[in-house]
Order: sequence, then structure tokens, then C-alpha cells
Amino acid sequence: MKKELFGTGAPWEDKVGYSRAVRIGNTIEISGTAPVRNGETVGETGYEQAKVCLEIIEETLTRAGARLEDVVRTRMFVTDISLWEEFGKAHGEYFGKIKPATAMVEVSALIDPKMLIEIEATAVIDN
Repeated sequence: MKKELFGTGAPWEDKVGYSRAVRIGNTIEISGTAPVRNGETVGETGYEQAKVCLEIIEETLTRAGARLEDVVRTRMFVTDISLWEEFGKAHGEYFGKIKPATAMVEVSALIDPKMLIEIEATAVIDN
């Protein structure tokens, strides 16, 4: 089965050894996506940061030949679970009608202390 890798050209992809997304057959796995644009963490609130993560995920899905409607699972890693409604509001704006399986888990930290959230996604498409 053919494996396609999708990168962003970010230097840490080679340094750490990962891809933004991997497509094998009709399955696309999107790596943990942080609210980073041009190497900088963006967004002040949990809602703003979640929206940036979801925008990047949507852009990645498009590059891999998929759409948000193809997402079957998301995983949200957050540094402050008390902000769950902010994260959930953004997630609901993108996935409210799609309703993928999901998880929101509090973690002690992400790579940049300014990061409040990181999101992973899995999509399955028709070939």
C-alpha cells in the first residue's frame, strides 16, 4: 500500500522525524497540530488557539485529498481543562454536524508555554 507524507517544511519535522500528515490508502492521520503560524504561537485564548489548530488541520486535509467531513476522530491535548468550553466552542464550529469521536485530555505542558492546545485528527476517505 502506498504511503504519502505531507510536511510543512518546518525545521523540526526533520529534526524530530515526523510528518504533518500521513496517508495510507484511504486513511489520513494528522499529527498533533499546535496553534503555530510562521514559527510563532498565535492566539491568546483557548478558543483562538483551537481555531488556528483546526484551520491548519483543514488545510492539511485538503492537501491530502480530504475534507473536514471525512474526519472520524479528533484528540485534543490541553494545558488547562477549565477552558474546555472555549476549546469545545471552536471544535463545535468545525465539527458540530460531523460529530467525530473525540477526546479532550489535560496535559502538564506543551512544547511552548504559550500553547494551550494541540489537536490530532484521523480521516477516512472514499478511494
